[in-house]
Amino acid sequence: MSTRSDLAGRGPLLLALVLAVLGYQINATMLSPALPDVIERLETSPAAAGLSQTLFFLMAAIGQVTLARLGDLRGRKPMMLLCAGVLILGNLLCVFAPNIEVFIAGRVLQGVSAAMFTLAFLTLNQLLTPAGFGKAAGIITAVNGGLAGIDAIAGGQIADTIGFRGIFVCSTVIAIAGLLLVRKHVPDTRPATAGGRFDARGITALALGLTGVLVGLAQGAAWGWTSALTLGFLLGGVASLVFFVVSQKSAADPVIDIAVLASRRAWPLLLTTVCTLGGAFGAVALTIPLFSQDARVGLGLSAVTAAVLFLTPIQLIGVISAPLTGRIGPRIGWRRIVVAGAVANFALFLVATLFLQHEWILIAALAALGVTYGGFMLTGLNGLAVTSAPKDKPGSLSGLNGACFGIGASLGIALASAMITAGSDAGGPTTAGYQNAMYTALALLGVGVVTAFLIKRPDPAEAPAEEPQRVLVHH
Repeated sequence: MSTRSDLAGRGPLLLALVLAVLGYQINATMLSPALPDVIERLETSPAAAGLSQTLFFLMAAIGQVTLARLGDLRGRKPMMLLCAGVLILGNLLCVFAPNIEVFIAGRVLQGVSAAMFTLAFLTLNQLLTPAGFGKAAGIITAVNGGLAGIDAIAGGQIADTIGFRGIFVCSTVIAIAGLLLVRKHVPDTRPATAGGRFDARGITALALGLTGVLVGLAQGAAWGWTSALTLGFLLGGVASLVFFVVSQKSAADPVIDIAVLASRRAWPLLLTTVCTLGGAFGAVALTIPLFSQDARVGLGLSAVTAAVLFLTPIQLIGVISAPLTGRIGPRIGWRRIVVAGAVANFALFLVATLFLQHEWILIAALAALGVTYGGFMLTGLNGLAVTSAPKDKPGSLSGLNGACFGIGASLGIALASAMITAGSDAGGPTTAGYQNAMYTALALLGVGVVTAFLIKRPDPAEAPAEEPQRVLVHH
């Protein structure tokens, strides 16, 4: 069967996965322009709003490691159904949230459902040929970056009219549709790892460690960097992460294979993902929306205008560039895609940082990220993680990489929130605070360039044949 007919014949499956991923994703892309509305309606602070975003992406990281591994052990379709159910519950909490505490609880549940993205990638890789997977991966990646920019505009419009709660109503409708289609069209494939056990101790240590470090970074400026609370979170988090690494060496069925993690196929790729998301997404999801709508020291735009100018172009261009990247990735190599994207991202962010106050230069630089970030990096990093994974543990590297998307996003938002809070005065955020947040993002992207070059070049002997055979097909 040809690749075209292979992919075309999987239309209902692809539609189910697109809706399932989109139900989660719009909670990130639609909410960004609505953050000022969240702060106003829930009578909270930018630091608390930033914490809600940090925990959202942190739980995305933990969910992807946990549910991707459970998908290997129990099957991917059951985990997809679980993700959809958790997402719907989290949405309802945010819709009816009377305060920031309940809102944060809802965001935590929503974040866990990010595992849908990794599960979708692994399912496609299992059911399609390599070339068909590349094309489908581009489509899923494009959707994961947003609904062609329409969601950002809609988020701004909803924020300007009925308020942020309407965003979660939209997400709930899409999540229910995704749940029903996944149940109907995603095949029940065999678990990839037979007889394995779930490492609850390791997952708990990882969750506590990441939460401690990232919450400490996010709230350090507000609590005081030398306060007992900040130091308790940071030191406790580090201790938990150390325990996690040690426990993985002796675990019968570890969450993370330390041997895989130590390989140059893995750790440079994972660091590149963390730094890319930490730099680009942290700025685009928090710094730019707050700065563009800040009437005192920013651009003073409405939520809709800010979304149209700064968020929509990235997503719209990404929808086009991600599928194209998915087509050329298997031909020229995913590593080349990642290296080129990392270098271009840094160059564009350098321009955006130096010309933050120049509206049209900022718009052009961020729009170009639709190609380098939305296309090259997001598709390339996922493609490289899936194709480089050990054959006996296909979900290991992809699950880790998916977790690093969440870790990077939460780290970027935590650092941006800390920089903006530290640079605030009695009147609120200052120009220096926003500028420092952008410089921090630029530094992360610079590290990402270095780690991208360190990713091990693929062994030609392991490259797929020109006429690849189907990996697995279920009708």
